[in-house]
Amino acid sequence: MEKIYQNKNVYDAFMERLEYVFSEFENIYVSFSGGKDSGLLLNLTLKYMKEHGINKKIGLFHQDFEAQYEKTTRYVTRMFANNIDMIEPFWVCLPMGSKTSLSNYELYWYPWDDEKKNIWVRDMPDMPYIINLANNPFGFYKYKMLQEDLYKQFGRWYKDYKGGGKTIALLGLRADESLHRYSAIVNKRHDYCGKKWITRNFKDVYSASPLYDWTTEDVWIANARFVFDYNNLYDLYYKAGLTIDQMRVASPFNEWATESLNVYRVIEPKTWAKLVGRVQGANFGAIYGGTKAMGYKSVSLPEGHTWKSYTMFLLSTLPENVRNNYLEKFKTSAEFWKKTGGGFAEEVIQEIEDCGYQIRKNGISNYTKDKKTKIVFEGDMPDDTDDVKSTIDIPSWKRMCYCILKNDHNCRFMGFGNTKEQQKKIKFMKDKYAKIIRGKAV
Repeated sequence: MEKIYQNKNVYDAFMERLEYVFSEFENIYVSFSGGKDSGLLLNLTLKYMKEHGINKKIGLFHQDFEAQYEKTTRYVTRMFANNIDMIEPFWVCLPMGSKTSLSNYELYWYPWDDEKKNIWVRDMPDMPYIINLANNPFGFYKYKMLQEDLYKQFGRWYKDYKGGGKTIALLGLRADESLHRYSAIVNKRHDYCGKKWITRNFKDVYSASPLYDWTTEDVWIANARFVFDYNNLYDLYYKAGLTIDQMRVASPFNEWATESLNVYRVIEPKTWAKLVGRVQGANFGAIYGGTKAMGYKSVSLPEGHTWKSYTMFLLSTLPENVRNNYLEKFKTSAEFWKKTGGGFAEEVIQEIEDCGYQIRKNGISNYTKDKKTKIVFEGDMPDDTDDVKSTIDIPSWKRMCYCILKNDHNCRFMGFGNTKEQQKKIKFMKDKYAKIIRGKAV
């Protein structure tokens, strides 16, 4: 059982974590997106180094997604330039696969695609530490490799670049931002010496989330109290009426950002004009994101179709790689509901039975709160389960169809990203360790 400090604020807990990191690891770098969390992380780390007389440099790793706001680029530029005496700069502008939810036909778009240089959203930065195809030092880099793979392999490369030794990436992940981020911090098999906020990635390569128990309010209070530089894009977001959850700085084309894509038109019309011609589906996503056209809200079934036949029709229109991606997810889901099943309260199970669905109890789920009963579905997959009012978390062809209509390539609407069982486990852990999320330090 981890020790929980009852009388310690998140700032003091963070500084203790940094002290631990600097004493344990030879090589340290910050993964910096230009957002509020990674920006605060960098500012606090540099503050700690100055106050403790740490003279060695830390790495600063930034993946540039080309299609970003001018204010983000200006902020990143300032943070690199103003702290150049304390950092080893790695500003990456390489062609890399970045997930997009704007197109049925493309799983990824490619920032800094050298084959589309004539329509880049902005010019390549020209600072001496920019890493691009002309000067790429990464032996692991494969042309147009996935962005997340490039990020993961950088840690290995940085360890070798520094001559070996234990290496750690500092991340600005916070548990309260989303269940997905909570799982990235807490649901781990490979922690470090009992520290749940540190994860082993490869041999002698780790990542840490020292801000994991901070709230959004904590972030902005710290920025104000210490007068830190931050991305002024957030000021424009606030004026534009965006909620905190909508204020995204990373790629605007992923599944979390499409509903706020239209803000580009208002904040940076010149950038927007270039986006329309650069990324397939950008204009459509901005106009119809969050509407029926993007598969959100209510969707009407075309006349003459069942949800199964409509799903199969949509699959037939997709490129082979995209179609196979969905088919693999659908197969995994069907097998899960046939063999393992999900845990539900007894009243929910009763309603499912009363509605006539062929189900069978399959033991107890250890990953649900109160150890709920698992059920599996027998017979054919239901076309829809609209008559079940107490839950939407049961399988149907309609649910699969929604994933295609929403360009949900990861099938998060069906519980993917993390598996169904993992999500239930995370919810159970989130309830159990609620005190940690509220600001207690572990």
